[in-house]
Amino acid sequence: MNQQRGSQSDLTRRSLLAKSSLIAGGLLLPSALRAQTASAPTPPPPIQPVPPGGMNGVAPGTPMPADGKSPYAYTGISGPGRPVDAASGHGGYRSGSGGLAYAGEHPYPFPTQPLTDSDASGSAVTAGLIPPLLPLIEVQVRDTIVCHGGDGNFYLTGSTGENIWAYNRGVEMWRSPDLKTWHYLGLVWDMDKEGTWEKAWRGLHDKPCRAIWAPEIHYLRGNYYICLSIAPTGISILKSTTGKPTGPYVHAFSPDQPFINAIDPTLFEDTGGKVYFTASSATRIVQLKDDLSGLAGDWHPITLAGPDHTPSHHAERCAGRGSNDLGTEGAVLFKANGRYYLGAADSYEGRYSTCLAISDNIYGPYHTRHESVPCGGGTGFFQDNSGSWWSSFFGNDNQAPFREKPAIVKVDFAPDGRVIVAAKQPFVPGWKPKPTEAPKPAAS
Repeated sequence: MNQQRGSQSDLTRRSLLAKSSLIAGGLLLPSALRAQTASAPTPPPPIQPVPPGGMNGVAPGTPMPADGKSPYAYTGISGPGRPVDAASGHGGYRSGSGGLAYAGEHPYPFPTQPLTDSDASGSAVTAGLIPPLLPLIEVQVRDTIVCHGGDGNFYLTGSTGENIWAYNRGVEMWRSPDLKTWHYLGLVWDMDKEGTWEKAWRGLHDKPCRAIWAPEIHYLRGNYYICLSIAPTGISILKSTTGKPTGPYVHAFSPDQPFINAIDPTLFEDTGGKVYFTASSATRIVQLKDDLSGLAGDWHPITLAGPDHTPSHHAERCAGRGSNDLGTEGAVLFKANGRYYLGAADSYEGRYSTCLAISDNIYGPYHTRHESVPCGGGTGFFQDNSGSWWSSFFGNDNQAPFREKPAIVKVDFAPDGRVIVAAKQPFVPGWKPKPTEAPKPAAS
């Protein structure tokens, strides 16, 4: 779920947020998968341009790897991460077609751009819109998703690798028994070893790209499924062959080509056991077969009753469509308290947040479009072992306290059904946003 991927995304409600004591988040061993001392990267393989006329949907002139290997210095994985500390509540990462920006205590062995305080100012915290968060792990993860597994554990994944605008290797995953301590499970789906059509290099912004966007893990009908998108477009649905979240995974259907050309897929199992699929900006929903081997019927277009036409509640491309939909990308679908919630990420008052709408019917019409968790990003919602509801979070705008790190926020439901940030947050750390330095008086 990646609205304005790699760029700075340029909802208004204030919540009373009670201060809680710090509960330490996932303590992990330092990464063994990323070097921490600067060294000269291995020279990349040669790049050749796509010939006139194009090929495989790639525009003519786009530079592509001559030998199919990555031309980038990126490793393509994020690795296990590190224990969080006070510094983890700031800085982070901003991936983009122009390269990777980074601010933190563990520099990469290749050049990065600076990530400044203005890239992640924490102003949404100062304004009382979200609590002062710490990430669950000090690691780069966009489009964070947490799944409550059938074994009682929680599984976390998302867009990983240093720069998903260029290259990553597959789907990485973490496991936690309690949402506090997280254990790295590594690559549970390796594009090189298990991919089919996904392995091809494609052109993105006139550069070669082979990357997974917004993978999600879901526990459905007693098994684990992963849905993912390949940049810049194309979706796969995978299923575990062992009933375990670590797989191995194979294509549930359509192994030789994209299921559909779209991004940011999501899956949802209703209380009656039927499974539904939507993607991108959640403008349509379809039911899948009971064995998830294909479509069970026709796509249903979604109608948003009483759309929000406030210009500042939409990104430019959403406004260009008349602002009649939920958002721009990052589809999400879940059910709580007998109501269906359908959403998509958008730029809401400059914050990259999932905007949700509510319905009593899976196919709508949906109403009461609203910002859920400010700065949360294209996200997902899940319940813990006690039945409380949470939203995942990763930070993708300049009002967020940090960028591209995995976090969770506890949520409640307003009387009218809107999802709101809960007043009591178990994971609030003991830090405050950096104060803005007062301007110095002019010299006389």
